[in-house]
Amino acid sequence: MTRAASTSSRSSPCPPNHATNGDHCGGDTSSSNSTDRGFTTSPGAAQLPPSGARYTYNVAASYIAKGHAYDPLYHTFHFSPYNRVQPPKPGRSESSRPESGQDAFFVSRLGKNPNEVALGVADGVGGWMDSGVDPADFSHAFCEYMAATAFEYRPKPGVKGGSAALTARQLMQEGYSAVCHDPSIKAGGSTAVVALLGEDGQLEVANLGDSGYILLRLNGVHACSEPQTHAFNTPFQLSVVPPSMLLRAAAFGGAQLMDQPRDAEVTRHRLRHGDVIIFASDGLWDNLFNQDILRIVSRTMTKIGAWESTDAGVQVSRDLTPYTRPPEPKSNTDGKRKDHKARYLSTLQSLLAMEIVSAAKSASVNTKLDGPFAKEVSKYYPHEKWHGGKEDDICAVVVVVSEETQPATPKAKL
Repeated sequence: MTRAASTSSRSSPCPPNHATNGDHCGGDTSSSNSTDRGFTTSPGAAQLPPSGARYTYNVAASYIAKGHAYDPLYHTFHFSPYNRVQPPKPGRSESSRPESGQDAFFVSRLGKNPNEVALGVADGVGGWMDSGVDPADFSHAFCEYMAATAFEYRPKPGVKGGSAALTARQLMQEGYSAVCHDPSIKAGGSTAVVALLGEDGQLEVANLGDSGYILLRLNGVHACSEPQTHAFNTPFQLSVVPPSMLLRAAAFGGAQLMDQPRDAEVTRHRLRHGDVIIFASDGLWDNLFNQDILRIVSRTMTKIGAWESTDAGVQVSRDLTPYTRPPEPKSNTDGKRKDHKARYLSTLQSLLAMEIVSAAKSASVNTKLDGPFAKEVSKYYPHEKWHGGKEDDICAVVVVVSEETQPATPKAKL
């Protein structure tokens, strides 16, 4: 089944100054009709961490396009905050994209601070292919624009909170507006999950559609997103709609789905040392249950020593650096790109990303074991005989949270 980019009773064309060549898209950054659900993990979640505490984020992504064989060596990305994000270029080549199909992702440092991260996953809505549109053009350009915005972000003078002054919903809006102004994107649509991770341990997520995230803590599911859908297999989606489609919809009834970044659900979390967060497209959520993902993460974290079983229960290793930092290169492998990439595959975040995507890929082609999508089909269409997984593009971005406590500065004696 291909997710729908079908008609709906909702229609919200953007003002003329937010459209390109007459195309319609969203340009409203107001908070009206938005879902902004604050979420905290403890009574003191809104407070800053103890003096001297600083959080760092170890990030990796893994992905595979539908119908392609999965090879972790070529389908895994290891994030470094010191990598420069290049501005999107017109006429971008498809060969420069990762082999993730209609799924796209980005990871960037936020502004000049290497300890703050912006990331996101976008899933091109396959229903656009019925109109001769490649949904990958929209989703990949969308992520490129958000990455560039995050990397180039500088807080305005007088704004308190530094980089945190930018919100996840605003970043989604900036990327969406840029796509709407891109003359190479004539039409298309995408779901999106966008996150900002602050040096103070604060996480903010804006989720629109059926991509999403799960936050795991000490062998348990601490929080997860709920999909936003208009109907079965019809998620909320950002769209660029050509005028001709709008005219046809007006003539024959209905209206094109055109949700806005303001419709994204926003959640906030106070992170802890050893937390694992997975952001992914529906290729993951349609094939693995949350408990499946928890088992994979728990097994990997325990095996490597990042989570330790004690008499008091599961505890996090005090120092995660030995697991998240790539090993030093061997002298006889220097300069070899393949061996260079293999070094990074041994990091904890890369291992988690690979294990999760590999399991989702296997489940997607399993015709006997029913996954989450099969359960949903039987719920909405009891007479439909759908068994096994759902073949789809799969993309997952994994974050391992580390808390580094700096020695307190001694007070001067008077």
